[in-house]
Amino acid sequence: MPTSKSSSPHRSLHERSVNDSDNNDSDEVLEFGYRREGHRDGAGGPPSPAATRRSRSAWTVGHVDETSSLLDHTDGRPYRSISSSMPGTPRPGPHRINSMTASLRIRHHRRQGSFSKRLVNALVADRSASRDAERESVGFGAESARIDEPESNLQASKHSFYIDERAWYDQFTSTDWVHDNIADAYRLKELRSRSGWRGRLAQMFDSVQGWILVAIIGCITACVAFFVNVAEGLMFDYKSGYCSYSWALNKKKCCDGTTSCDDWRRWSEVFISKHVDAPWIDFAGYIVMVVLLASASCVLTMLTKTVIPSNVRLSTLDENLAAENRNRESRKRSKDGSLSPHQIYAETQQRPPMVYYSAAGSGVAEIKVIVSGFVLHGYLGVKTLVIKTLGLILSVASGLSVGKEGPFVHIATCVGNIACRLFSKYHNNDAKRREALSASAASGVAVAFGAPIAGVLFSLEEVSYYFPPKTLFRTFFCCIVAALSLKFLNPYGTNKIVLFEVRYLTDWQFFEMIGFILVGVLGGLIGALFIKATRFWALTFRRFHIIKTYPLAEVVLVALVTALVSWWNRYTRLPVTELLFELASPCDTFSDTAIGLCPTVDMIPTTLWYLAWAFIVKAFLTTITFGIKVPAGIYVPSMVVGGLLGRIVGHIVQYLALNYSHTGLFGSCSPADAPEMCVVPGVYAMVGAGATMCGITRLSVTLAVILFELTGSLDHVLPFSIGVLVSKWTADALEPLSIYDLLTDMNSYPFLDNKMRPLFTNELGDIVSKRVREDRILDVSHSPLVAAHQLRELLEVLHMSGELDGGLPIVKEGVLVGLIPAPDLEFALDRLENEDNSLCLMEADGRGAWEEEDGAARGADPTDFTNFIDRAPVALDVRSPMDLVYECFVKLGLRYICVLRDGKYAGLVHKKAFVKYIKDLEEPHT
Repeated sequence: MPTSKSSSPHRSLHERSVNDSDNNDSDEVLEFGYRREGHRDGAGGPPSPAATRRSRSAWTVGHVDETSSLLDHTDGRPYRSISSSMPGTPRPGPHRINSMTASLRIRHHRRQGSFSKRLVNALVADRSASRDAERESVGFGAESARIDEPESNLQASKHSFYIDERAWYDQFTSTDWVHDNIADAYRLKELRSRSGWRGRLAQMFDSVQGWILVAIIGCITACVAFFVNVAEGLMFDYKSGYCSYSWALNKKKCCDGTTSCDDWRRWSEVFISKHVDAPWIDFAGYIVMVVLLASASCVLTMLTKTVIPSNVRLSTLDENLAAENRNRESRKRSKDGSLSPHQIYAETQQRPPMVYYSAAGSGVAEIKVIVSGFVLHGYLGVKTLVIKTLGLILSVASGLSVGKEGPFVHIATCVGNIACRLFSKYHNNDAKRREALSASAASGVAVAFGAPIAGVLFSLEEVSYYFPPKTLFRTFFCCIVAALSLKFLNPYGTNKIVLFEVRYLTDWQFFEMIGFILVGVLGGLIGALFIKATRFWALTFRRFHIIKTYPLAEVVLVALVTALVSWWNRYTRLPVTELLFELASPCDTFSDTAIGLCPTVDMIPTTLWYLAWAFIVKAFLTTITFGIKVPAGIYVPSMVVGGLLGRIVGHIVQYLALNYSHTGLFGSCSPADAPEMCVVPGVYAMVGAGATMCGITRLSVTLAVILFELTGSLDHVLPFSIGVLVSKWTADALEPLSIYDLLTDMNSYPFLDNKMRPLFTNELGDIVSKRVREDRILDVSHSPLVAAHQLRELLEVLHMSGELDGGLPIVKEGVLVGLIPAPDLEFALDRLENEDNSLCLMEADGRGAWEEEDGAARGADPTDFTNFIDRAPVALDVRSPMDLVYECFVKLGLRYICVLRDGKYAGLVHKKAFVKYIKDLEEPHT
C-alpha cells in the first residue's frame, strides 16, 4: 500500500489541510563526476548555462578526483551545488559534504507532494486575488501568526537561516565566516540545553575534541616527516652508489658514520672494476639518477592535475605563473560594465582552460588562501597527501635545489584536514576547520626545523587569517606533540629533533655589527632580486609552448642542468641541509686545502673563490628550479644561498681582522690566535641564511626564532634579529611582494591581505553602479511567489558573470528585506521536480510555521525557499568610507556587503570584486 501524505511525518500545514494522498518519492543518493562526455581534461569551456535545461537523467556518474575537469556538467552550468545540512543543525539532516574533498554527492530530498501546481491553477483562475489571499491559499494565513508567538531560544533557532539545510561551499567560492560562527553558536546552544549526566558528558567531550584533534594531527605529521626524512636520505645516496650488504642503508649507516668505506660500492666499481678509477662512470651515473628521480617526482605530481574551465577563470584563477596574459582591453571593459554577462561569458569560452597541480611547489601560498576562507576542493585531500609525500622524497633525493620544509606545511595541513573528519564539530563547519588547519600548518614547521615555538609564530605571522587566543594555545600544544613524537622516532639518529645543531663558543664583538648589517642588506637585496628573477623567468621561459604544454620537459631540462653544473663543486653536490650545517658550523681544526671551510689565514682568498662559485651556481639553480612541477620548497634552498653569501662575508671580515688587527678597528683580535678566536664565519652564515630567507618570504620573528632554536645560542639572538630586520627593510624597499604574495597575485586568488591596509581616497558609493541592475535583484513587491524558471534565469546571470558564490538581494518596494546566496538558491532549485511549473515562496516574512508533533519538527515544502534567505544581510550606506568596508571584509570575513542609498537598496559588493578593486589601486598607473 502506498504511504499517504496524511501519515507522513514530513508534511507542511497546507498539505495536511487538503489531505492529499500523493505517493512519496524515495530518497536517492547519486555520486556524479564533473566530466562531461566528449570533454577530455577540460578542453574547451562548457556550453552557455542558458543553452540547456537541467535534466536529472543527464548527470554523468563517476568518481571525481583532481584529474577531473572541475565545474563542468552536462547541464552546462558552471557548477553543481552540494546538498547537505547546515553545519551545527540540531536535528539530523542530509549527509554534509566536506568542502575540501573532491568527491561530491547530491541527495534528492523526499518531496511530500507539490502544491505549486495547484497554486498556478489558482492564480490563473483568479489573477486579481490579493496578496493576503495568495498567502492564505498556500497555508500562510492565520496559522502564520505562530511565527510571532513566544518560543524558547532553541525552538526559535530551528527556523533560522543559519541552521537549516543548505548548499555547502562549492569549488572556488569563499567561506562565510559570520555564517559559520553563528551556526556554531546554535550548535553550542543546543548542546548546553541538554540535561542529565549524558548532557554533561556530551559537553565535556565537545570541549576536549579540539585537544584530541590537534594531538592526532601532531602525531601523524611527525610520522610522515620521519618517513620522508629516512627515505629521502637513503635515495639521495643512490646517486653515488649503494651499500653492498644492504640496499636499505644509506652511505652514513653503511660506513658506520665515516665518509667512505669498502662496503659502499660506487657505480664505477659496479660496471667496470673495483681497481679501475673511472670517474666518468660515476659522473654518468650521477646524471642518470638525478634525471630519473626528478622525472619520477614530476610524473607523480602530474597525477594531481586539475583542469579549470575557462568560464571559472573569469573571476578566480584567471592566470598563473605560466599562463598567457589576458586581454587587457577586454578586462577593462568587463570592469566598467560595458560588456553584458552574456558577452563576458562568450569571451571566456574562447580562452583555453587553466591547469594546475595540487602536489606541485610548496603549497604555502595556497594554504594561506585556503585558511583565509577560499575553497580549493581536493587540494588538502588524501590523494594530494600521498602523492606529495612520495613526490617530495624523489624531488629532494634527486639533488634539485629544493627543500622539504615548505611542503611539510602543505602535508601537515592535509593531515589536519583529513583528521577533521573524525569530529563533526570540525567536519561540518569550515570556520572551525580552519582553526585546526592553522595548528596543522604550525606542526609542519615544527617537524621541518625541529622548532615548535617557531612553528607557532609561523602560523601566526604567515598562514593564519584569524588567530584567537584559544587557537594559539592549541597550536602550541599541537607543535609540542609533533616535536615530542619526532624525538621519539629519532629520524636523524642523533636523538635530536632539530634539522641540524651548532654551538658557538666564541661570542661576537661590537665591530662585527657592521658585518651583520651588511649581510642583512645583501640578503634582502638577493631576496628581492630572486622574486623579480622568478617573475621574469616565469613570464619568458615558461611561456614557450613546449614548456607550458609538457611540464615534464622542463623538469628533465632543469635536472640535467643541475647534474652537469653541480658535480664539479663539493658544496653544490651536497644535500642542502648538510651543506647548510657545514656552512653554519664552527671550526676546531684548520687546513691548507682550498675546498675546506676551515682554512688557515693564507688560504682564505682561495676558499672565497670556491665559495663564490658555489654561491653563483646555487643562486642560479634555485631561480630556475622554483616553480617546476615537483614538490619543492624554498626555505632551505634560500637559506643555503644566504649561508654561502654570509660565509663569504664572514671569511672576508675574518681575513681583515687578522691581517689588520694593528689598526685598532678590530678590538682584541691578534694574528697569533686561532682564526676563529676573533671572528666566527659560521655566525655570518646563519645571519645570511636568515636574511636571504626573510628577503624571499618576508618572515621576521619566525626566522629569528628558527635560527635561535637551531643554534641554541642566546648570545647570538641579537645578530640574527638584526640581520632579519635589515633584510626585511631592504627587500620591502626594492620589491613589495614576497614570493607567496607573488604567487597569490599572479594566480588571482581572492585573498584579502589583513596585514597590509591600502590607502583609500573614496567612498563605498564610488565603486557601486549608479543604477540598480534588474538582473541582479529579486523584487517581491507585488507577490512573495516567484516562478522557479525566473529564479533560474537570475542565477544563470550570476554564473555567467563568474559569481559562483554571489547572492541575489530580495527587494520589496525598493527596500532590502533579505538575500539568498547563489549556492543555496542553486541547491533549492535542484530539489524541485518540476521547475517549469513551480512557484517559490521568496518573502521571509511570509514564511509558514512548522508544527511540532511527538517532538519532531515538520518538514517544509520544497517550493518554500524562505529557509535559505538571510533576513539580515550586512548592509552599509553609500557614504561609508572604504576603510570601513575593508574592516568588514577582513575582520568579519564577509562574502558580500549590500549597499543602501537613503535606506533603499543600491547595489552589492562581493569580496572578490573588492579584492580586484584593491589590486587595481596597487597597480602603477600606465
